[in-house]
Amino acid sequence: MELKRVVVTGLGALTPIGNTVSEYWEGLSTGKSGCGPITKFDAEKFRTRFACELKNFSVEEFIPRQEARKMDPFTQYAIVASDEAIKDAGFDMESINKNKVGVIWGSGIGGLKTFEDEMIYFGKGDGTPKINPFFIPKMIADSSSGQISIRNGFRGPNYVTVSACSSANNAIIDAFNYIRTGRINICVTGGSEAPVTIASVGGFTAMRAMSERNDDPATASRPYDVNRDGFVVGEGAGALILEEFEHAKARGAKIYAELIGGGFSSDAYHITAPHPEGYGALLSMIDALEDAQIKPEEVDYINTHGTSTPIGDPQELKAIVDCFGEHAYKMSISSTKSMTGHLLGGAGAVEAVASILAIQHQFVPPTINCHDLDPAIDQKLDLTLNQGKARKIDVALSNGFGFGGHNATVIFRKV
Repeated sequence: MELKRVVVTGLGALTPIGNTVSEYWEGLSTGKSGCGPITKFDAEKFRTRFACELKNFSVEEFIPRQEARKMDPFTQYAIVASDEAIKDAGFDMESINKNKVGVIWGSGIGGLKTFEDEMIYFGKGDGTPKINPFFIPKMIADSSSGQISIRNGFRGPNYVTVSACSSANNAIIDAFNYIRTGRINICVTGGSEAPVTIASVGGFTAMRAMSERNDDPATASRPYDVNRDGFVVGEGAGALILEEFEHAKARGAKIYAELIGGGFSSDAYHITAPHPEGYGALLSMIDALEDAQIKPEEVDYINTHGTSTPIGDPQELKAIVDCFGEHAYKMSISSTKSMTGHLLGGAGAVEAVASILAIQHQFVPPTINCHDLDPAIDQKLDLTLNQGKARKIDVALSNGFGFGGHNATVIFRKV
């Protein structure tokens, strides 16, 4: 079977540093921190009291109040980002074959806020199960893809991938495969997460996975810095419209980039810690390069998983050196989580959008907050520290790794 080419024809973003794609790129390119004190609940007694929350966002500007009440925030975010991407793609919604449009989304947790609220409410009662009838359809992870499909009448494949923090990359690759094998023409894909909740922040701090830099939240997400002390949780969504190349050309669509490869692997090592030699990350990148049928020397920019955890950052960079050899020192590398925080299952989506915009603008967004590079990290790597820069970018690679040892890598190319 001859595989079809797949291109990106629409983008959407709802992030802690911008509520649209243009705002998001402005935040990325200028090195803006999205971190601040938690406002969604009283975090006074928590070890971590900050997060990367959305700013100046009101869901009722996008979704009528009665409809929004039937959705968990992670689904609301999915709707807002996908609406932007669909509008950006410029479809004639009356003429496209909606039977050939899929929705494949990613979320690592799904409706945690809904579950938390219902259980707190139940726990305060007398044991009578007074449960909201929308509890289950709000909570389940696939409510996001289902709501996008219902809202637009898209009748192609519809589901959500769950693989912790690689969920969105998994969704993008699944969408890619459905299109290039001719099953569908178009797919709305990406990921969303709404993890600034009592259960999420409490759970991650109990694991000692999150930064506790309460005295200076804006600099808490500091990938590669020797003083990093954990990730910063973020919320939001990223959306991509993937489309078969000839289908996009026929309707005169603008094309941001071509998706040319996707790779998977498993660490097969530990439920939360990455492989100490970065072996799973290495296998994922090798698999993506082979799928894309390109040489390592063709990659210009890598948007790393780069979470700012004491373990994780050095292993990924070691894997990059092992994968790319001497070319590793000629590429630009950065972690945009230094600005957005870690959107968990939605991270791969907003970082795919960042990688595509880097190609479009020929500009590498920075890794902010890194002032004392960890000596365990190869000092010759160009980690784009603290200030972005212009450079030629034809090919960009983006990594996403998750608890459980899940690894997924996507590669985009300039058209």
